[in-house]
Amino acid sequence: MSDTEPSVPVESARDDETAENAEQAVVSVDAYDEKEGLVNRLDAHTGDGVRHRAFTCLLFDEDGRILLAQRAARKRLWDTHWDGTVASHPIEGQTQKEATRERLEEELGITPDQYDDLEVTDRFEYKRHYLDEGLEWEVCAVLQATLHDTSFDRDLDEVGGVTWVDYEDLYENPRFYRQLRLCPWFEIAMRRDFEGDADPVPDGTRE
Repeated sequence: MSDTEPSVPVESARDDETAENAEQAVVSVDAYDEKEGLVNRLDAHTGDGVRHRAFTCLLFDEDGRILLAQRAARKRLWDTHWDGTVASHPIEGQTQKEATRERLEEELGITPDQYDDLEVTDRFEYKRHYLDEGLEWEVCAVLQATLHDTSFDRDLDEVGGVTWVDYEDLYENPRFYRQLRLCPWFEIAMRRDFEGDADPVPDGTRE
């Protein structure tokens, strides 16, 4: 496991990310992931929040280990927490698979020729607040794939560290991994995966 300090002061970096978010839009959706419109990304994550479309991707090696990524310290929400491999928001007109492929390459340098079975395996709505910084209110798609070539080169502005973990052991023995503060959407995705609740068709039930 590795952990890299940001190259600029944390407060400055977090201000930079807030400014970036204020210039972007996410897709607002209903509980069934049907598009309702566009909303400013910062507005969607502050105040009461706005429900919007998101995804998290879980990449595995051929031995069933999952690649976890630590969110960089510059992140305004869940900074330094551990996530699935990547997570983000599709832009208007972009499919979940397209957005995932793009984010994998941007954050980890992982290209589509390194995997061939990327599929949407689940979709769920959840809402969680983070300290006094904001919240996530998302209909989150879960995508999974197996990496046949496990080489990658992470972007330090996005990913603070990476680690391979036995996926089943992480779920069954969370006390052994309590040093990994996990992002809530990843914890929900993992639980649903192991408990047989995963369904790519959203049911409108909030976690």
